[in-house]
Amino acid sequence: MQDALHIPVALDRCIALLSPAIESSSNPVVVDATLGMGGHTRALLLKYPQLKVIALDRDLSAIDIATTNLSDVSDRVVIVHAVYDELDLVLAKLGISEVDGILFDLGVSSMQLDQAERGFAYSQDAPLDMRMDQSSGPTALDILSTYSYGELVRVIRNYGEEKFATKIADNVIKAREAGTLRTTKDLAEIVKNSIPAPARRTGGNPAKRTFQALRIEVNQELAVLERAMPQAISAIRIGGRLVVMSYQSLEDKIVKKALSEVVASHSPLGLPFDLPNSAASYKLVINGSEGATVAEIEINARAQSMRLRALERVAA
Repeated sequence: MQDALHIPVALDRCIALLSPAIESSSNPVVVDATLGMGGHTRALLLKYPQLKVIALDRDLSAIDIATTNLSDVSDRVVIVHAVYDELDLVLAKLGISEVDGILFDLGVSSMQLDQAERGFAYSQDAPLDMRMDQSSGPTALDILSTYSYGELVRVIRNYGEEKFATKIADNVIKAREAGTLRTTKDLAEIVKNSIPAPARRTGGNPAKRTFQALRIEVNQELAVLERAMPQAISAIRIGGRLVVMSYQSLEDKIVKKALSEVVASHSPLGLPFDLPNSAASYKLVINGSEGATVAEIEINARAQSMRLRALERVAA
């Protein structure tokens, strides 16, 4: 199987967090909102023979791989080409009103990074694409070629948290006017030359932040996540669980805010008890967030930045 060499991040922990919701249902349904190569879905289906999974992904290449990897359990998985902010629509089309669990594994996948031609990796020369769904939408090169100086600064500063955003944007404009901005290698070199040498010596590859910013803009990742979280929270049944893994601070802030809002009591502050119908309908399964284990980080470097959060519905 094509995923044989790829072990999803926090696989055992995610299964453990979803297990109480699955085991308490006679006909459990879980949504894998970020199917990827199907590692999480496959592990869940093998552990729970009665489980059905609704699997979403915007990446047609990932869907092709996952379909092969899940061929022996295909009767219990429905794979849908969709972005996870379309969750409500997908469930409605399937006639499903609530589910037992939902899993999000956010950000760019190992498969997408490994496919050099996708343009996600700054370490390999490739077209500046960065689309998770290559069937639609503008590429990274489209953005770099058409955005104004101010728009480029906004994207690189806000989504890459890059303090040298103005210099990078200035050099991008110069390079595109000179016709020397075509590939990921060109962009990485522009970023490197825009950052003072002392600042390049720490924090890894200097292009990392700019590539992250462009990827987020191309795929509208933060806007999609902000729309998806309320849908996911409302879709889980009483006793159901939502598990989310994020890999950078901007994603994690959105997830943390969405979860915090629904676990808060609606009673006036200062009361020693909750008023009727004002207690929170959800509770945090994890107090705050969890990271990957040292052993897992040694196996998968991508796990180092992962933050895991989980929520359970406790009332209607």
